[in-house]
Amino acid sequence: MSTSSTPSLFSPSSVGLIQVANRIAMAPLTRARASSEGVPSSLAIEYYRQRASAGLIISEATNISAQARGYAFTPGIFTAVQVSAWRGVTDAVHAAGGKIVCQLWHVGRVSHADLHGGKPPVAPSAIQAGELIYLESRTQAPPSMPRALLTEEIPLIVEEYRRAALSALDAGFDGVEVHSANGYLLEQFVRDSTNLRTDDYGGSLDKRLRFPLEVVEAVAEIWGSHRVGVRLSPLTRSAGSIPLDSDPQATYGRYAERLGALDLAYLHCVEGQTRGVNEARAFDFKALHRAFGGRYIANNSYDRQMAVEAIASGHADMVSFGRPFIGNPDLVERLRLDAPLVEADRTDYYGSGARGYTDYPSLALA
Repeated sequence: MSTSSTPSLFSPSSVGLIQVANRIAMAPLTRARASSEGVPSSLAIEYYRQRASAGLIISEATNISAQARGYAFTPGIFTAVQVSAWRGVTDAVHAAGGKIVCQLWHVGRVSHADLHGGKPPVAPSAIQAGELIYLESRTQAPPSMPRALLTEEIPLIVEEYRRAALSALDAGFDGVEVHSANGYLLEQFVRDSTNLRTDDYGGSLDKRLRFPLEVVEAVAEIWGSHRVGVRLSPLTRSAGSIPLDSDPQATYGRYAERLGALDLAYLHCVEGQTRGVNEARAFDFKALHRAFGGRYIANNSYDRQMAVEAIASGHADMVSFGRPFIGNPDLVERLRLDAPLVEADRTDYYGSGARGYTDYPSLALA
């Protein structure tokens, strides 16, 4: 451990039962390089291995079922072939001394009927999302109008999360992160702007939280709570211009409190608009940390100095970096040395093979 009584960004720690070599996490990064059947590319083995010096890798968002998919060429973890491909990734990360958890994902309304054989995507309520969906034709289109889930369908999706968690265990991950952020299905249930239901899964705050909490509890039954994390994004206005929840501080404070009662490994928060500036001062994330009571991973446009201060001050237990890990596979060492960072080419972010994926050199080779 660090010889100082003040924790360092580069000192070992733990999140739940997962021991981490440093307090730098690799945030989930969708790269759209899986097959049309959701099988991770063989290139993913090298991509994740190159980044195994992160204290914790959080995998790219991974579909829990065929229904969960919202973008073409994103990976799944609901077939034997997908699980086998992920096993190659986890083995490589572990051989390089790293730790990796699988982020479990259901997009809900942020999808297109073309990805589902012409059937509409599902959501808590029939409210169309914004933004654009990446299709298998490699074109983009607005999301389709979703249909509201029937009450009796919701436990079936909980079961799909449970099966995906078991598949992640079979694939050799060190834990799982439940994706409850960025305007996808679980967050659609949480926010009163996207959940207009009148059954036991809508209306009051505790009813809106029921489905997400049932999912987390089901996943924890497979893994044990100390290997499960949850990602939240109280301020993110993704999937269209629809307003946020009417009272984000109260809503997410209660959510964090309920998650804390489950004694999870960590809470991972996007502190502001995803891919935007850090807005930790525009929302009381410290209150979320206190309400949760456990390990807290901070995210969103952190630079080196911000991350160092976040750890030293106790604001966060880890800091996750997303885009900097794309062009800097050895980001931990670059941050340690305060070395210059490579700015990745945005045109290669999604679906372009090895280019912009596994060909960024480390400092030693640059």
